[in-house]
Amino acid sequence: MTVSAKRIRGSVSYHAGLSAELQVTQDYERRGFALARERWRGKSGEIDLIMRDGDALIFVEVKKSQSLQRAAQRITPRQMNRIYCAAEEYLAGEPNGTLTDVRFDVALVDQTSDIQIMENAFGHG
Repeated sequence: MTVSAKRIRGSVSYHAGLSAELQVTQDYERRGFALARERWRGKSGEIDLIMRDGDALIFVEVKKSQSLQRAAQRITPRQMNRIYCAAEEYLAGEPNGTLTDVRFDVALVDQTSDIQIMENAFGHG
């Protein structure tokens, strides 16, 4: 694959990811949740979406792939640990700190823009 082809493929993937995150944000907002942050980056890594449910927070990892099953297979234990660590960093700035009520969701998006939200997908460690 040429450098140009890699660059185009990367750009397409990047924009597809942004589109998926926007779709997921809109889904949460329709259900009454508020967007607190998107693509929040800490020292430990990035969290795709942070939604607010009153005083509680929902950390959302968005995975887009050709199918919902393939998207689900892309969640790894290493990635879950990175999300936990980044969430802990984010919580340091919240009024209740690590005592804040939190949930970790995974939002799966397929190539037809079908969305499946897995609430409390990997609990919290």
